[in-house]
Amino acid sequence: MITRMIRAALAVAAMAAAMPAQAQILGSDAAACSLGGGPAILAQIAGLKDRKGRIKLELYPANETDFLADDSVLIAAGKTFRRVWTTIPQSGSIQVCIRVPRPGRYALLVTHDRDNKNKFNFFADGAGFPGTGKIGMSRPKVDRALVDVGEGTVTRTIRMQYLHGLGGFSPTKDD
Repeated sequence: MITRMIRAALAVAAMAAAMPAQAQILGSDAAACSLGGGPAILAQIAGLKDRKGRIKLELYPANETDFLADDSVLIAAGKTFRRVWTTIPQSGSIQVCIRVPRPGRYALLVTHDRDNKNKFNFFADGAGFPGTGKIGMSRPKVDRALVDVGEGTVTRTIRMQYLHGLGGFSPTKDD
């Protein structure tokens, strides 16, 4: 009987070792992206310039007036605003979760704070949105950042962009 239990335990351990490891979900809202934890957005970060610093996700109302507005102004007005920070792991995929207050449409901004100064450095830091295309040199429009969230977790890939000379922000060349 004990031998069968040991064999069964070894078989379970062998199956677990053969299965690919699930990527760790990062950020203070990680539990919101677990099964049944939504509504939330799981941002899969791609195209990092390097693994220095940390990643910041910010959630805004889905309109041009409030998108990228000062967080204290949004909060004082009772509008949607949420921020999640996480350090960047030295290897592996980067998935960061941010919960949303209720199902609906939101705008999402992701920044790569490479120097850990909590202030966007135009020349060094990166930015990304769920939408496609280059950011360029102008302030991004809200339609580039929109995400529709239902009752559960919606996953979006965010391709980071960095300043590349006079052409403005664009993805890294090897991306």
